Amino acid sequence: MPKFRRVSRSARVLVPAAVSVVLLAGCAGASEGTGTAGASAPTGSSPAVPPPGAPASGGPTVPGASARPVSGSLLVADFGADTVTFVDPAKGATGSVRVGTAPYGLVVGGDGRAWVATAEGVAVVDTLTRQRLALVPYETDSGPVTTGEYRGGGMGIALAPDGRRVYVGVNVPGGNGVLEVVDTTALRVTDTVPVGRRPFDVDVSRDGREVYATNHDSFDVTVVTAGTLESRRVEVAPYGTEGGLGSWLKPHYAAVRPSDGKLLLPFEGERLAVVDPRTGRTVIEPMTADTHQHGAVVTADGTLFAVGTGPIDPAEDRGPSLTVRKPDGTERVYLLEGPHEDVAVSADGRTAYVTGGFTRDGYWDGLSVVDLASGDTRRLPAGSRPLGVVVL
Repeated sequence: MPKFRRVSRSARVLVPAAVSVVLLAGCAGASEGTGTAGASAPTGSSPAVPPPGAPASGGPTVPGASARPVSGSLLVADFGADTVTFVDPAKGATGSVRVGTAPYGLVVGGDGRAWVATAEGVAVVDTLTRQRLALVPYETDSGPVTTGEYRGGGMGIALAPDGRRVYVGVNVPGGNGVLEVVDTTALRVTDTVPVGRRPFDVDVSRDGREVYATNHDSFDVTVVTAGTLESRRVEVAPYGTEGGLGSWLKPHYAAVRPSDGKLLLPFEGERLAVVDPRTGRTVIEPMTADTHQHGAVVTADGTLFAVGTGPIDPAEDRGPSLTVRKPDGTERVYLLEGPHEDVAVSADGRTAYVTGGFTRDGYWDGLSVVDLASGDTRRLPAGSRPLGVVVL
């Protein structure tokens, strides 16, 4: 089994002295930058970060901010800027917070803190006061801080069920990636685990005992035991691995099926790889959208939502779409306008929100809002090349 490396030195935590908050009346349009800089915390100490819901020291509060985000509002990671944007599904963007360069994935805990994987580190955002509380730098050297599809730094990110750890997949350009473990109380990286190339997505089992890094460029999922950090590789290549880095037929995102803990990975709107992470066995089931697929999420009842980004070969493949696949395998495909990347579902299960950011060319600045009963779809300008999305 691959060896893990326990971090021996205390990781730095950048805590902004003042948090930049940009209020937007409509579409978010924050300019690009490198995030708010702050002083390094003393070695071995915990940073002076206020509890969730309280303003950061010296930081402004948002005028009119409620004690809790509006139920059903959204938060998106602006890969095209250095911000996350708050979105009212009825009105559009309501404000942005600067977090760090090229944010990718994000996750929100029950305490209202959002954890955002940027090129520089994991940003911690209080969604109640709309402020960045800290930036936890990565332990792994992923090269210069840059933007773009192949930039180094954090990609997929997940939160342990008990809220004590955040797991982030760190891309190292030209080599294998790393899963970094962040202590959510101390706000520092405590452990690192080698994984495959370009960890697009990270997921955690429902009991918190295993972590799954979906590695795009090595055709695999790294299964990590949370308690020991031992890992094993499971190849997921329903089309084979021919073409290597140049292949389009690689895994992107996974979703953990609630009923049995198996991983669901959609491929090309043609094949669903159902992976048992305990045995490594993969079963292939047919899909119907016939389009290149990225984002995936599964709801509590086992319904899978898979984002179709558009065709690899326009002469043979169909356009962008959202597939909604019931546990019995029946599918409904909603056609979308333009490429999309990731998806979140409203608490009542009636609406899907699909980000238009996309990791390749052809992205747009907004969301598609899909009424799952009627099939009606509308575009909502929000964010700057939004990738990750969560419902608050």
